[in-house]
Amino acid sequence: MMTAETARKIDAIRRERGNDLAILAHHYQTDDVVAHADILGDSLELSRKIAALSAKDIVFCGVYFMAETAAMLAAPGQRIHIPAPDAACVMSEMAPAALVEAVLTRLRQAGRDVLPLTYVNSSAAVKAVVGACGGAVCTSANAPKMLKWAMDQGRGVLFLPDKMLGQNTCNTLGVAASARHILDVRSGGARLDLDAARQAEVLFWPGQCVIHARFKAADIAALRAENPDVRVVIHPECSPATVAAADAAGSTSFIIKYVAEAPAGADIVIGTEINLVNRLAKQYQGQKTIRPLALSACSNMAKGTEANLLATLQNLDAAEPVRVDEAVRAPAALAVTRMLEASA
Repeated sequence: MMTAETARKIDAIRRERGNDLAILAHHYQTDDVVAHADILGDSLELSRKIAALSAKDIVFCGVYFMAETAAMLAAPGQRIHIPAPDAACVMSEMAPAALVEAVLTRLRQAGRDVLPLTYVNSSAAVKAVVGACGGAVCTSANAPKMLKWAMDQGRGVLFLPDKMLGQNTCNTLGVAASARHILDVRSGGARLDLDAARQAEVLFWPGQCVIHARFKAADIAALRAENPDVRVVIHPECSPATVAAADAAGSTSFIIKYVAEAPAGADIVIGTEINLVNRLAKQYQGQKTIRPLALSACSNMAKGTEANLLATLQNLDAAEPVRVDEAVRAPAALAVTRMLEASA
């Protein structure tokens, strides 16, 4: 809960630090954190902003992989801080770097060379493995463009870690179902179906977002039975069946734009993290009806609070910034740079 005293202290530090401080926040952060952000955005927007920032200290309000990405893109002398260092990402943790490397190695040994394309929701270590293999990063906003880029390289593609975003992106691009295969990465990759992997054009890591997996096509059908005119927009981390039942699917920025462009009086149901849905509902109250498809909150995003933002700001000079070892940073940053160049 936002308090006047905490807000006052944060504002005082921001005035004192001036241009030497920048606060970035993801759309899934709570309103009391977002209120202090200099830049609010989704993963692609925030990644693009890092290079242009001149601030000495950049405080990233989000989950840890986002702060790692910022640290990889930061200029020499810039320090990246995260108010909640324990804010992980369940999807990211479904693809540990050692296992990704083992699976890629086993595929190569079996004669199946693939170009890895990792969703930004992955660790710096995974991005490094991908970058070293000639691959790139993607976000939900540019996944179609980046998957097409990867397929155009003339190798097969391994899309990781989100099988939902991967399948939905293939649907957008018209990749045949027969040209896809979800890997079984259990037992250190020993259970891979190598024959299926050799025949498929796009392979998927079997991860998913636990937040967006809660939204079901049946929920949309029930809504339409009550109100055939309802508009449903969801995030592409939802299942392909849910995406097919919705009117539109896209990144958080896409969802925000969809709501903004909907006509006055529209009844819009949104399938994504609840903080964004609630914020849009407040913004358009009295103009449009905005409601969630289901209540789905990210407990890791919730670890970032106004209180620990203040604590971070009060300790900036003594705090240990987010660091990425150079052996990881160089290939990981290369994977991110390939994305930024290909999606410019």
